Amino acid sequence: MSVAHVLLGLLEPGPRHGYDLKRAYDVQFGHGKPLAYGQVYSTLSRLLRNGMIEVSGVEHGDGPERKRYTITDVGVTDIEQWLAVPESPEPYLQNTLYTKVVLALLSGRSAAAVLDAQRAEHLKLMRTLTRRKNDGDLADRLICDHALFHLEADLRWLELTTARLDELAKAVRP
Repeated sequence: MSVAHVLLGLLEPGPRHGYDLKRAYDVQFGHGKPLAYGQVYSTLSRLLRNGMIEVSGVEHGDGPERKRYTITDVGVTDIEQWLAVPESPEPYLQNTLYTKVVLALLSGRSAAAVLDAQRAEHLKLMRTLTRRKNDGDLADRLICDHALFHLEADLRWLELTTARLDELAKAVRP
């Protein structure tokens, strides 16, 4: 996910301070991985330099100055273009797990053990996400559903690969 585009999108409804942007990001998108202040301000600096945002005011107080940022027309155009372009589906054809399975087979180790350990991790995460989904608001339910559907597809792949381990072992061994 592009932090720059998210910050632009959060600025579109109206001016905000960097602190407000970080808080809004964390509430909407930072579940489990809040955005660092340094990343917020470095991204704002880059957006300012590129003409995507501008400083619409500065407040002086006891601490450092608080700049209020506003999205520019260039920034609005950029966020519109970003939103209009679909994300590329990730086929994961050469993912790390497949590599581990093949390397386990090539080395004589148990590929089934690799798959079993991964299955256990997936199930553990699915239980956590299901609890979060059941206790959460609509945003949590939608985010968790997305993750759960992907994990379910991964589990189907794990089961299929487990069923085909003998065939795969013959195919990968020289």
